[in-house]
Amino acid sequence: VPPLGFYDPHANGGSWLTQVNNTFPAGLGEPINVVLLGTSDSAVLVDQQTNGGLRNYFLSFGFGSECLGQHSGSDQTANLGDGRGYLNETAVIRWDYGDATLGTCKESIEGGNHFRYWTQTGSSANSGAVFMAVSYELPETLQHDIIFNGCDDWLVGNVTAQPTLIPTPTVTNGTTFTGQTSNGGFVYQTDVRYVSGFLANTSDGINHFLSVGANGTTAVDGLVALLNVKILTAP
Repeated sequence: VPPLGFYDPHANGGSWLTQVNNTFPAGLGEPINVVLLGTSDSAVLVDQQTNGGLRNYFLSFGFGSECLGQHSGSDQTANLGDGRGYLNETAVIRWDYGDATLGTCKESIEGGNHFRYWTQTGSSANSGAVFMAVSYELPETLQHDIIFNGCDDWLVGNVTAQPTLIPTPTVTNGTTFTGQTSNGGFVYQTDVRYVSGFLANTSDGINHFLSVGANGTTAVDGLVALLNVKILTAP
């Protein structure tokens, strides 16, 4: 694993934008704006709910698998520059509204924070990092458009258990947050650092650009949130 905790997809023909089908205009993508670093505890990087794995970590900050295991919405693809080209998301994870069993059904209808994720595990760049495209969507009745400034800061507030919403305009390159979450007897500490230089600060080529950016604000702020996760206690 490189010291940064991931390999830059750009270095091997990848992209920090997903590919989304049937956009208008055509060819728009969504930003990969959060990376769970490969320098995190190895147990957290295993895609399972047992033994403190990735799905248990997601549950610790209020996010779960899709409603009754049924996928809704269209797939998106991403190329992480690890030699495997564009791949469908591993899964879509949704805010569970405090109900780990049925709460994601509510999110699918009423909207809320959700993300797609991919793992950088190909032979050309095997960091084990988890790349996430995070956004906050409106209700189904509003075609699940994305709210103004509705990208990664909501999730960062949850993973670090912030008592109030993160004020997006104050977040810059180098901003940090830290906090603890827990589920199933596992306590996680997440240290977050925002970095620039990977995503462009732009609305060009961005899906939902009309709702996410407005009044002179770009749809993407050019920042990626890097998450380093450690297990502090285990049952």
